[in-house]
Amino acid sequence: MPDKRPHRVTSFDVAEAAGVSQSTVSRALAGDTSISEPTRKRVIEAAARLNYQVDENAARLRRGRTGTLALVMICRPGQDRKDLNPFYFALLGSTCAAASARGYEVLVAFQDSPENFWGHYQERRKADGMVVIGTSENTAAWDYFGKLPEGTNWVCWGAPSEEFPWVRSDNQAGAMLATRHMLVRGYRSIVCIGSETSPQRQFKERFDGYAAAMQDAGLEPFLQRIERGLPREEQGRRAAAALIESGRPFDGIFGVSDEIALGALKELTSRGFRVPEDVGVVGFDGVRAGAWSIPPLTTVESDFEVAGSLLVDRLIAMIGGQEPSSRRVPVRLVVRGSTRA
Repeated sequence: MPDKRPHRVTSFDVAEAAGVSQSTVSRALAGDTSISEPTRKRVIEAAARLNYQVDENAARLRRGRTGTLALVMICRPGQDRKDLNPFYFALLGSTCAAASARGYEVLVAFQDSPENFWGHYQERRKADGMVVIGTSENTAAWDYFGKLPEGTNWVCWGAPSEEFPWVRSDNQAGAMLATRHMLVRGYRSIVCIGSETSPQRQFKERFDGYAAAMQDAGLEPFLQRIERGLPREEQGRRAAAALIESGRPFDGIFGVSDEIALGALKELTSRGFRVPEDVGVVGFDGVRAGAWSIPPLTTVESDFEVAGSLLVDRLIAMIGGQEPSSRRVPVRLVVRGSTRA
C-alpha cells in the first residue's frame, strides 16, 4: 500500500529545484552576503514554489541560541496560583509581550519550594536566559537563584539583594509623589503602613520616599509596621486596626502596596471612618482591583509596558555581552476617590 502521508519539503528539495547545493540554500535563506543576488533570488523563488518553511529552531541551535527566554514566577510555599499578587500577573503579561515583540518565545514556570526550584535553562539549552519575578518573602527561592553558576544570564524584578541583576520601579520618587499629593490636599498626619526591614526592598525605598516628603514639609514621618507572613491585604487590615487602637491621631495612610492599602481601607470603612473625608488612603502598584474598591483607590502605578521591556532588554543585552540598559521603571500618580479632590 503506498504511503499517503504528505511529503515534508526539505532544503534538499529546494536545492534540487534551484539547481544549487543544500548549503547554498541554507546560506541564501539566512542572508549570507557571499551568495550572489541572482542565486539568492532563484533559491527564494524555489522555496516559495515548494512552500518550504525554514526550521527556525534548528537555525537558532546552529547559531548557538534557542530563541526562547524562561520566566520564573516565585510564589509563597504552597500558595494557590490564583492567590498570587495581581501585580505579578500584570508584570508577567508585559514581559511576555516584550519578549514576543523582540522575536522570542517564553517558557513560564511557577516555583515555590526546593522540590521545584530550577534555573538551569541556559545550561540545558532550553532558553538563552531567564527573568525571575515574584515575592521576595520566599527567601529559600532567592537563595537558590542567587547561587546559580557564574555566567548564567538572568535578571529579576525587585530582588532582596543589591548583588542580583535587578529591575525596579522608581519607588522612592513614587512614594514622594503619593505623599505630596496628600499634603497638597490638606492631609497632615499621614502614616505609612509598611516595613523598613522586609525582604521586599521596594518597601524600604517607598518608606524612605514618604519620610523624605514628610520631613520636607516639616512633619514627622511615622511607620505603622505590618506583620510578617500574612497575606498583604490582611497585613494592611491589621496594621490599620492597630493604628486606630493606639490612639495616635492620623488623617492619611500611605500603603506601600495596593493590597496593603486596600486592607487598610476595608478596616477604616468597617469602623465608620469616611474615606476620603476623614482619612485619605493611597497605595502603590496600580493593580486593577484598586479601581473597583469603594471608594476607588488612589495609587502610584508603574509603567508595566516599560517594566517588561526593561527586563527583556537587560536580559538580551546580557545574552549578547552588551552593556545593560536602565533599570528603574517610571511611575505615575493615578488619582481616584480615596483622596480629596
